[in-house]
Amino acid sequence: MSRFGKAWVRLSENPRRGQPVEIRAMIVHPQESGFRLDDVGRPIPRNIVQRLTCTYGGKEVFRARLHPAMSTNPYFVFYVLAAQSDDLLFEWTDDRGDVATHTVRLEVSD
Repeated sequence: MSRFGKAWVRLSENPRRGQPVEIRAMIVHPQESGFRLDDVGRPIPRNIVQRLTCTYGGKEVFRARLHPAMSTNPYFVFYVLAAQSDDLLFEWTDDRGDVATHTVRLEVSD
C-alpha cells in the first residue's frame, strides 16, 4: 500500500512570459528513516521519498534526490522561467517504488 498522501502545489500569482515563477510543492509522506523501532523492538524498515522530479512542457526543470534526514511531508520551493502556458507534472518516488503524481496548469500571460 502506498504511503503517499495528498500533494499540494502553489504557483506565484499572475505569471508573465519570460519571468520566473515561484513553485511551492509538498507531499504527505511519513519519511520513515529506518532507525526507529516498533512497539516490540523490531526495526521499522526505511521508506523515504527518494526523488522528486518536475517537468514543464515535457522537459525536466527540477530534480531532487532526498536522504533520510529530510523531514516528514517534504516541502520544496524552486523557480521556473515562464515560457508558455503548459502543464507542470510532479512525480515523487519512495524507497518501496511507490509513485505519486500531481499536475498543475501554468497559465502564462504576456
